[in-house]
This record gives sequence, structure tokens and C-alpha cells, in this order.
Amino acid sequence: MSLTIDLNCDMGESFGPWVMGHDEQVIPWVTSVNIACCFHAGDPGTMRQTVALALKHGVKLGAHPGLPDLAGFGRRVMAVTPEQVYDMVVVQVGALAAVARTQGAALHHVKAHGALYNMAARDVGLATAIAQAVADIDRSLILYALAGSIQVQAGRDAGLTVAQEVFADRSYQDDGSLTPRQQAGAMITDAVQSVQQVMQMIEQGTVTSLSGKTVPLSADTLCLHGDQAGAAEFAQRLHQAFEQSGVRVQAV
Repeated sequence: MSLTIDLNCDMGESFGPWVMGHDEQVIPWVTSVNIACCFHAGDPGTMRQTVALALKHGVKLGAHPGLPDLAGFGRRVMAVTPEQVYDMVVVQVGALAAVARTQGAALHHVKAHGALYNMAARDVGLATAIAQAVADIDRSLILYALAGSIQVQAGRDAGLTVAQEVFADRSYQDDGSLTPRQQAGAMITDAVQSVQQVMQMIEQGTVTSLSGKTVPLSADTLCLHGDQAGAAEFAQRLHQAFEQSGVRVQAV
């Protein structure tokens, strides 16, 4: 059986004159993009330009809704209710869907951002709110969710197709959650170690946690962080490893 993986990247996170990420350098190497929708990052013009960039390169379009926290880049936990999260997701996904439509395109998936993503991975109320919002907008949209998390089951319960997401540059805890960014060892900065972790997740269906435990998970889509140093070079290295191992890169 051939192995396949989707490569996704968060993009469109620039704001006004402030530039975030290396979108144009990274996009040739990915198969889907998650575009910021102005709450945690991005602005209307950046949304339009990023949709155009994605269409130029033939990659799948995804909405990347986050918490309303430009100053904190959506990475700060906020006290929000499921109803508020539902509304946030509807507004953000709806906005990007409209931008895509003006360019003759449609959305392919939705992936929550930052703190909202991590909160929904362990809070069934928030996970259900996100899934229901996506389903109410368009049940054909694919929900990208942390592999093995509550969000995966919430998406399935809402009747959505769910792509389980894994990370190359983040370490994992024993329960399959991501190590919090403020904790030592949360980020994997060594490219060789990152590639090894990715290949283990794809080929063996497991990841080694920060404490050394082998944790089972499914890998449908792999997140590449476009704002990390050398992102494009790392993406090329991943492609080389996939080619050597017979792993096919394609959208979910």
C-alpha cells in the first residue's frame, strides 16, 4: 500500500506593512494552505493576494480562523464560550469563502489557529462548536484537526471528513498533545530530527513523546510553519525524504 501525505502551511499572516512568513518561497512545496482571516492575523488585501497566490500554484484553499487577538497572534488562551467560537468561525470562514468566490474558487478545508486549535483539541464544547460551524457553512469542507484529539471525533460527529494533522517541528506529550510553546523542548529546531519524526509518523503511525514514550497517531496532513527560518529549504528536504521512501505528496 502506497503512503501519502498532504503538506499544509499557514499563510496570509502579514498585516498592513508588517510581513510575516515566507509565503512565496514555501508555497511551491505544499499541497494546501491555511489562510488567516483577519482575527489573529492578516487583512482583507492579504487575504485576496494569498488566495491568488494559492490558485496560481494549484494548491487547496483553507480558512484559518483564530481568536480575536492580533497583538498576541492568536496564541494566547482566552475565555470564550462555544457560542462565541461558533460565531467567530462562521464569520472568518465566510469571509474567506467570499474572497475565494470572487476569484472563481471555493474552499477545500478549515483549520483552527493557535490557541483556539489547542483549546479545541481538549475541550469538547469548543471542538463541537468549531465542527458545527464548519458543517453549517458547507458540509463538504474538510476539517483539519490535531491527530487523535477531541476535535477529530467532534468533526466526525458533525458529519465532516476529518484530516488528522501532525507536526514536524513540534514535540509531543505522552497523551498525543503538542508540548506548550513556553515549555522547554517544545520546538524541534534540528532539521534531521524533524525529518526523522515525520517519517516515523507516516511510516509507523507513531511519534516519540518528549519523555520517550511511543504514542500512536494517524497522519493525513503535515503542517509546515512558513514563518520558521529556512522553511523553504526544510520543505525541500522533506520532499527528498519522501521521494527516497516512496511517500507520495498530495492533497487530502
